[in-house]
Amino acid sequence: MDEQNDPGAPGDPDTDAQPDGLMGIGAFGRRVGLAASALRFYDDCGVLRPARVDPVTGYRYYAPDQEQRAVRVRRSRAAGVPLADVLAVLDGPPEDARTVLEDHARRAGEAADAARAAVRDLLVELPDPTATARVGGAEFSRALRQVVTATASGAVRAEHPVLGCLSVELDHGEVRVVATDRYRLAARTLRADAGRGGPRSFLVGAEQARELAGWALPLPEVTVEAGPEGVRLLGPDGERSVRVAPGEFPDWRSVLAGLGPVRQRVVVDRAALRGPLVAAGERYVTLTAGPDGVVVDGEPVPRALCTGPPLRISFDPGVLLPAVDAAVGPDALLEVRAVDGPVVVRSADQGSFTTCVMPVRVPGA
Repeated sequence: MDEQNDPGAPGDPDTDAQPDGLMGIGAFGRRVGLAASALRFYDDCGVLRPARVDPVTGYRYYAPDQEQRAVRVRRSRAAGVPLADVLAVLDGPPEDARTVLEDHARRAGEAADAARAAVRDLLVELPDPTATARVGGAEFSRALRQVVTATASGAVRAEHPVLGCLSVELDHGEVRVVATDRYRLAARTLRADAGRGGPRSFLVGAEQARELAGWALPLPEVTVEAGPEGVRLLGPDGERSVRVAPGEFPDWRSVLAGLGPVRQRVVVDRAALRGPLVAAGERYVTLTAGPDGVVVDGEPVPRALCTGPPLRISFDPGVLLPAVDAAVGPDALLEVRAVDGPVVVRSADQGSFTTCVMPVRVPGA
C-alpha cells in the first residue's frame, strides 16, 4: 500500500513515531515545508531519496539528517532554479554551486526586467479615462510659479488666448508644466510619488495657476486628477477644482526636438547677469562671449565661464530676465546654438526645468 492511498490509517508513519527515529513522509514534509506529493516527485527524480522504503507498504521514511537537504531543495525550487541545476547546488563543489546560483539570479533578473517592461507597455496601451499623479505641494507650487513667467499677456494673449495658459500634462507618473509666449518657452517635469493613467493634458489660465500655486505651497503633497468629470487638485485637508481653459496648446516638443547642436555654452553668476538686464530697462542688451570672458553692454561679468567660439548675441531684457529669475541656484547656463535661434537657459541645481528664449537682431550689429 502506498501512503498516499491510506492517510491516517493505523500504522501510518504519518501518525506513529518510528522506533528507529525515522519520520514518515507527512511528518517529514511538515518539518521541511514540502508537500508529500513534492517529496514523492523528488524521490522519483533522484533529488531527495528517502532513507528507507517499506518493501511491503511502500511507505517512505526520512531521517533527521535529511532535513537540511530538503530545505535547500525547497528554497532552490522557490527561487525557480531548474531541477538539473538543483542537483549541482546540492551535490557539486561550493564554487560550482555559487556559479550556478549567480547565473540563475542574473537570468531571473533579466527576465523580470523584460516582464516589467512588457507590462508597462501594455498598461500604456490600455485606455484609462482618469489620470492621477501625486507630487509634493511645495514642488508643484514652485513648478507653476517658474513656468507661469513664460505665459503671454497683453496683445499677444488677446490674439492667442492659449498662450496665456499653462499646459499641464499627466503621463504615467510624470507631471509636465509648459508655457510659451512665442518668445520664451518654459517647461518643468515632476516625477510623481504615485500616479497612473495618461497621457492627459489640460490648460490652466495664468491667474488661476498663481492661485493654485499659493494653495499648494504649504501642503505636504498634492494629487492632480484629470478625468471625464473634470480636473481637481486633492490635498490632505480638501480639494480645489480647476477651471480648464479651452483651446489647443502649441506643439512645444517640436521646438525642443528641432534645436541644433550647441555652439557656445556660457556659465554666468545669475546675480551678476541680472544687474545689467535690470539696468537696461526696455533697451536691448548685447552679450559678448569669448576666451577673454563675458561682457554685457560693455561691462565684464565676473566669474563667467565660456566654451566654444566667440559670439555676440542680443536679447530683450523683458524676455531674458524672467528666465534668469526663474532659474535655481547661483549660476545660469546659456546654451547658444545660433545667434538667431532659441537659447536654452538651464541651472545646475534643477535639471528638470528648462527655458528657451529668443534673441533679437539689433540693426547695425
